[in-house]
Amino acid sequence: MKKLYFPLLFILFAFFVAEKTFAIPAFARKYRLSCTTCHAPAAPALKPYGDEFAGNGFRLEEEQSPRYFMDTGDDKLSLLRELPIAVRLDGFATYNFDNSERIDFASPYIVKFLSGGELSERISYYFYFYFSERGEVAGVEDAFLMYNDLFGIDLDIYLGQFQVSDPLFKRELRLSLEDYVLYTSQIGTSGVDLTYDKGLMVTLGLPTGTGITLEVVNGNGIGEAQRRVFDNDKYKNVFGKVSQGFGDILTVGAFVYTGKEDIIHSSVLGRTNSIFMWGPDITFTPNDKWTLNAQYLRRDDSVIYPEMTDPVSMSDVITAGAMAELIFRPRGEQSNWYLLGLFNWVDSDYTPANYQSVTFHAGYLLRRNVRLATEYTLDFTNEDKNHNRLSFGFVSAF
Repeated sequence: MKKLYFPLLFILFAFFVAEKTFAIPAFARKYRLSCTTCHAPAAPALKPYGDEFAGNGFRLEEEQSPRYFMDTGDDKLSLLRELPIAVRLDGFATYNFDNSERIDFASPYIVKFLSGGELSERISYYFYFYFSERGEVAGVEDAFLMYNDLFGIDLDIYLGQFQVSDPLFKRELRLSLEDYVLYTSQIGTSGVDLTYDKGLMVTLGLPTGTGITLEVVNGNGIGEAQRRVFDNDKYKNVFGKVSQGFGDILTVGAFVYTGKEDIIHSSVLGRTNSIFMWGPDITFTPNDKWTLNAQYLRRDDSVIYPEMTDPVSMSDVITAGAMAELIFRPRGEQSNWYLLGLFNWVDSDYTPANYQSVTFHAGYLLRRNVRLATEYTLDFTNEDKNHNRLSFGFVSAF
């Protein structure tokens, strides 16, 4: 029991810090609205209205854009009166991370600078910069320009860098500290996953409630450019997603990802890995208290190397994964607290990618933009080692 004293002291400290924070994020500040207009049960999780707001280029259809621009006398210049700026600050205390059997004060866990908004009637931008992510300057992750409603229909184009998995379930908007592991899994020396990449994304919404997304990406993440070139091979990879909504209760979707990459290895040249991923997903919201998100993924790699120096390759590598997330809000959108359960499972021929866990998470809102959270993850990946993790902390945005 003594091992839990420090986390308990930390959460009391988090209460103190959170009570001193009263600011609101950039978009709420711009439109003078509560964070609950777009988020529930707490930021960063989005409600359907928040999804619509983001899909409209971070603008409210009932608000007139000209009031947010300066009158310069130049019809071709859209100059914001004020640059929308927000900051996110998270901190945690974690016990037994990586089987350490010790308490770690991880505060700040992240410090993020965000900006986004309208550049004109149809063009918007969004980016954020990590001042600190787990102690390192991570730099820019999401960063793109967006053209809204091309040809006067619900057709949007994004150019820049974003998460390939954004049309599935947005990792950046999850409530838990535990990640959606099937999107982040690394298969040997392959540079392909469903996290950040540079490319083009096109989304189309139909009156039938059907959503269509197409992405064309480099396929090797967002690392440093080599001789001013970010893509490390001649191939472009393609992601496609189709979803269908059935009222406000059910959304069903399916995706396909296909592409190639030059083999990354210390001594092998001229070999190509062909990647194919597919899977269904579902969101079930029977009422405003319960939300179930679930995803299945299957991945096939034609050839990989386990490590950079390993001389033996692996062929026809199959990886399967799934995640399920259940969120309970006792008073719906007006809840000050919520509960969450998250299941992660990845099973691969490349055994280092294997992962199984169950996470229990609870959050409480001190303010609309300040959330306390506690989380316990049972890690079943290594049966002979105890990698279970207990965390307390806070998430704030202002």
